[in-house]
Amino acid sequence: MPRSRDLGIVFGDAAPGELDAITDVAGVKVGSVTLIEGEAVRTGVTVIVPSEADVAVEQLFAGCHTLNGNGELTGLEWVRESGRLTTPIALTNTHSVGVVRDALVAHSVRGRDDDDLSWALPVVGETWDGLLNDINGFHVRPEHVEAALAKASGGPVEEGAVGSGTGMICHGFKGGIGTASRVTPEKHGGYTVGVLVQANHGWRERLCVAGAPVGRTIGHDVVPDPYEDLPESAAGAGSIIVIVATDAPLLPHQCRRLAQRASLGIARTGGAGEHSSGDILLAFSTARQGLPPSEGFDAGEPVTVPITMFVDSHIAPLYHATIEATEAAIVNALLAAETTTGRRGVTAYGLEPERLLEAMRR
Repeated sequence: MPRSRDLGIVFGDAAPGELDAITDVAGVKVGSVTLIEGEAVRTGVTVIVPSEADVAVEQLFAGCHTLNGNGELTGLEWVRESGRLTTPIALTNTHSVGVVRDALVAHSVRGRDDDDLSWALPVVGETWDGLLNDINGFHVRPEHVEAALAKASGGPVEEGAVGSGTGMICHGFKGGIGTASRVTPEKHGGYTVGVLVQANHGWRERLCVAGAPVGRTIGHDVVPDPYEDLPESAAGAGSIIVIVATDAPLLPHQCRRLAQRASLGIARTGGAGEHSSGDILLAFSTARQGLPPSEGFDAGEPVTVPITMFVDSHIAPLYHATIEATEAAIVNALLAAETTTGRRGVTAYGLEPERLLEAMRR
């Protein structure tokens, strides 16, 4: 399926990376396992491996932001407290967070000595896919997480109705996984910002693409909305998880500020963080600062370590890159997601590229 840049849709001034994906940030890998069974199973798991190194040992600076809190991204209390990301990130459906979290713990401790006292607080996010998926069937299992980790790689990222995005709905169209990247000008460091979203949010009427209010043009009479026969409060009540990666050497408070700006990308496409929406955003820097593990005192550890700090007077282009990449990632999720029929015959229709371009022209 064509992506936004293939269609000539421009979201701002920053140039996309080579792949226009979160994997343009060196070392970041993504893997998805998609579960489609019978008429009712439409779900899966997607993992983001943030570094080539073992992130439990070579920890990364990170920060987070909540636009609206009716959702879950486990492990964030430790991210806030320590300013570090110490595990891979996984995404799934709302009722599979526990099994995915436990699978990541099992993966992290496998092969360690019995007397090893280390621990893990995995970062696992969710959005609700219960309209298309038999969410109470608990179909995601530990082996699916292991398979997603094994598949994780750099290069092009699967988008749309794949992995954890298989059963998601966005702005009344089929949603799911989307990704994009932007590169800052050389005079500001030439750093890359990559974004991956699990898009399961938004009202049809509010959808905007590059400033064009296309959701008002593509009415329910043109493309049916799977929520239109449900109570009005249900429409737009889904959620979005945004993961932001950058190779800029940001400190934790700067990562938090980057995560905040992703909410502006959600807003530019028409998202508003509605009352029943879980809109949670995490940003991390892949710059390896030589941080010792934070699990406890080691007599051999230094008292201090030198770190590199990004100068704040150059940070605005990183903000712009984050906003634009988030906006592009949401649109890429919409363009990649094909029409899906799931539980009880509910159908979420894909946003066809030509229909989108015609709506933008109008």
